[in-house]
Amino acid sequence: MGYLSKVFKYCFDEPQVNFERLSDMMCDGKERLRTYVYDCLPYQDDPPTDEQRRRYLRHNRFLATLGKLRRFDIRLGRLAYDRHAGEFVQKMVDVLMSVDLVRMSWGRQIGTAVLVTGDSDLVPAVLAAKDAGVVTVLYHADCHDENGHARTRAHSRLMEVCDECRVIDDELIQSALR
Repeated sequence: MGYLSKVFKYCFDEPQVNFERLSDMMCDGKERLRTYVYDCLPYQDDPPTDEQRRRYLRHNRFLATLGKLRRFDIRLGRLAYDRHAGEFVQKMVDVLMSVDLVRMSWGRQIGTAVLVTGDSDLVPAVLAAKDAGVVTVLYHADCHDENGHARTRAHSRLMEVCDECRVIDDELIQSALR
């Protein structure tokens, strides 16, 4: 969810999308087995500040709402503070996504995997899925922040190994609005 959240923020001014419709549209007419949402809950101090508590509860409600959608499952990693970067980073999310992709591919549960990510850590899992005969479709965006820094670009190696790459564009977002 971290990548898609950045896409929404930097490319589309945080639209209010219907996630079930968006997921179905990304499946391009193929039956959707399941949409896995990989995310982390926001950090909280012990004890949390009022703002941290509000952010945590708001995000938890959002994920609970997504989890109630038809064929949606939530997979949670955890946040860790990266002292070198001076920010919190998601942990275990890539591993959870990789395990699910490889398990479902080699278990012959899926014939096509639709991925919404930009992270090159997924390359080995994508290659394993392709070895199992799965078609891999990557949805990505390429937007920049107010200083011109790329914030949503998919890693070039990930784009190279996926069978198909599709851009998350205005038309897709507009069709998925609530």
